[in-house]
Amino acid sequence: MNFKNLAILSLIIPGSIGTAFGHTIDSVDEYRLEIGWMNEPVVSGETNGIELFVSPLESGLELKEQKFKDGISGLEKSLKMQLLYKEEKITLFLSPDHNIPGKYYAFVNPTVSGFYQANILGNIGETPVSLSMHPPKVNERSYIEFPEPSDITLNQLIDGHTTLVGEINDLKESITKLEQLNQQMNINYIGISIGIIGIIIATIALSKTKRN
Repeated sequence: MNFKNLAILSLIIPGSIGTAFGHTIDSVDEYRLEIGWMNEPVVSGETNGIELFVSPLESGLELKEQKFKDGISGLEKSLKMQLLYKEEKITLFLSPDHNIPGKYYAFVNPTVSGFYQANILGNIGETPVSLSMHPPKVNERSYIEFPEPSDITLNQLIDGHTTLVGEINDLKESITKLEQLNQQMNINYIGISIGIIGIIIATIALSKTKRN
């Protein structure tokens, strides 16, 4: 089986190859919680989602030795995820994986690269949950694009818009100067015309004076 077929199989049979290496593990009371991105490496501007695994802690084992086992189902109504990036935040609701009890998805499209924080809020049975976890960093989209980015980046759009606005302002300024010049020329033409008329009147008056 080649790599391509293996990748397709891993999408068809969720959990058949285990959880991803980049997942983060923590605990609340007697429960083990694990989060990570569905598609890794995760890049900005692509629809993705955070996987959440909830299972009981096994006695006698340290947290780093704990494995996802005997997942707890039915938590999509009692748990939710709050995703934060700097000052921005959004509440994501959980969708259960129908093939793997205790596994949930919170779908999201991370639009910028960087580190996100996932707050798990709610209850697991009678246990209240308010836990902050940190999935792996979101990479810039260009990280996996080759040879050239397929989409115009936000910065390119902003730069293009700024350039266009500048050109429009320059055009407006040029038009204003032309209008002012035109007005000035019209005033000069009027002054010249009045001067010519004055000369004609003076010439006629002088002729009449000489005749008299």
